[in-house]
Amino acid sequence: MGFCWHGNWAEAGLGLFMGLFLGALENPIMQEEMTGRQQFIYQAKQMGRRSWSSCKAFALMGLVLSASECVVEKARAKHDITNTVIAGCVTGGAISARGGPKAACAGCAGFATFSVLIEKFLERHD
Repeated sequence: MGFCWHGNWAEAGLGLFMGLFLGALENPIMQEEMTGRQQFIYQAKQMGRRSWSSCKAFALMGLVLSASECVVEKARAKHDITNTVIAGCVTGGAISARGGPKAACAGCAGFATFSVLIEKFLERHD
């Protein structure tokens, strides 16, 4: 399991960078009565908050996906698309579990489908 855990942290790190990037793209609502300097400071603070929130979300998602795929691959002793489907389902279900059983099922199906599409696009499996 040595290599899998290195990959998990790499996925979490990529999630952090993705969150920083996407968080920086969002524009906060400005207030008319602020000076230019106040608006700049306000925007910087809001960007930092949104970036950190996005960082945590993407890092958690990457970590859960790569860890579940690693565990499934080790348990099945195969490297195929079924691992991706199971890992995507586990990740989508875990992330959306707070919304209840329907949300968890929809998250499972949606993330599994998305994971398979990405795998097919990248063609990592034979």
